[in-house]
Amino acid sequence: MLYTSAQDWRDAPQKRVLFFGMSGLGKTYVSNILRDSGNWFHYSVDYRIGTRYMGEYIADNAKAEAMKVPFLRDLLMSDSIYIGSNITFENLTPVAAYLGKPGDAAKGGLEIGEYRRRQEQFRMAEIHALLDTEYFIERARRLYDYPHFICDTGGSICEWADGTGPQDPILSELSKHTLMVWIKGDDAHTEKLCSASTGRPSRCPTSPSS
Repeated sequence: MLYTSAQDWRDAPQKRVLFFGMSGLGKTYVSNILRDSGNWFHYSVDYRIGTRYMGEYIADNAKAEAMKVPFLRDLLMSDSIYIGSNITFENLTPVAAYLGKPGDAAKGGLEIGEYRRRQEQFRMAEIHALLDTEYFIERARRLYDYPHFICDTGGSICEWADGTGPQDPILSELSKHTLMVWIKGDDAHTEKLCSASTGRPSRCPTSPSS
């Protein structure tokens, strides 16, 4: 572990922490509180996914829809308008809208093959964004001189990492650089999350490896 004891954590001049768990448990809420204190750099994995790794997919999908409208098509073809996503830490709707849901196209659904293709894009994007944590720790120190660092992960980290496997490459890498804090949900939260239509994978029923 990066910190061998609670006292080691308290005494550390540069604290580095990572929150993980299901969606809706407060990872971003607590991260915002720390960031607003003025001493913490807030690295949002979801924001990184939507801007660095999936930004082009999202924009191209919106452009494809706009191209179906003759008026917008003419403006796009003449470079008269610009289409892009406005992703923020609090508003990740463009990512969810791109990922979509499988179902009847007439009702806004995606053909199952296309849905799976986009899910695979998301999987790769999230893994890359998680492994960018070390880079942002160094960037926060080098460019902005922040003493402390918070990594705010996405709710689907448990899809790609095995919490029971000591050799899991993602968790092994993250644990080298941060104190990993698992925010647990209860059964009621799991049921609520599973019944909600979020448009993105996020299943952590009882443990990081579930």
